[in-house]
Amino acid sequence: MTNTAIASPRPLKPARRRRSVRSVLGKIPGWIVVAVLLIVFVYPLVWLVLGSLKTQDEFLNNPTWALPENWFNFSNYSIAWESTAHYLLNSVIAVFPSLAICLLIGTAAGFALEIMVFKGRNTLLLVFLVGIMIPGQMILLPLFSVYFNLGLSSTLWPLIITYTATALPLTVFMMATYFRNIPREIFEASTIDGASTLKSFFFIALPMMRNAIFTIALVQFFFLWNDLLIALTFTTDDSLRTVQVGLLNFTGQFGVVDYGPTFAAICINVFIILALYLVLNQRVMRGLAAGAVKG
Repeated sequence: MTNTAIASPRPLKPARRRRSVRSVLGKIPGWIVVAVLLIVFVYPLVWLVLGSLKTQDEFLNNPTWALPENWFNFSNYSIAWESTAHYLLNSVIAVFPSLAICLLIGTAAGFALEIMVFKGRNTLLLVFLVGIMIPGQMILLPLFSVYFNLGLSSTLWPLIITYTATALPLTVFMMATYFRNIPREIFEASTIDGASTLKSFFFIALPMMRNAIFTIALVQFFFLWNDLLIALTFTTDDSLRTVQVGLLNFTGQFGVVDYGPTFAAICINVFIILALYLVLNQRVMRGLAAGAVKG
């Protein structure tokens, strides 16, 4: 039996280098896309912040791309806060009650449509879907007449009622989708143990739907908080304007736009929403994943 010497293969350094170069070149298009998206999303925020530090004279006489002369000019923010504080309060008063009512009714409706068994529930779900397809512009004039005849036009009730009604169809549909992913055996077991429908809803369904409720609440919050058309239609008094309508009418003496305070007011509004999203981002991701995977 002859022993044959097996020569060890030489290291293929040129081939490895070629593969590494190809992998780096393959990643370049992705890096370019990420860089473009980063510029598209970050540049407006940087432009807003820089504009909020400029004076009126800088806006009128200096080029648009010029940097602010004083990087610590925060007087615009104090002026903006004094002018928009009550607009922010009006938005809070109009949005949060609407959101709470919408979530409560929408969660209960989703529970009834997916967990409870009764005749015509599929037809009822289609009725809610029809509500999603109705353009909001079609109902503004009839609603304005109704609110005016009821004497509600000088209050924030038109906003609360309209926000709740417009957000409810999508909330019901999304809640029904989330409840569809929960095994019905859980609620059947609770019924066998003697739990009523209300107990099953409050003590079993709601705790299991926390991530979904956070997700839908954040989506609807952005929609309601950034609304301009409905608030502009139903707020006939300056004391009732929400923050978006207030920013639209943010003018100085003789109707001239004060660009510095206007940019500062927009920064306050944008960064409040951005901070809220960053804080709740993980809950939203978990809620979206829960709604996308059937359990």
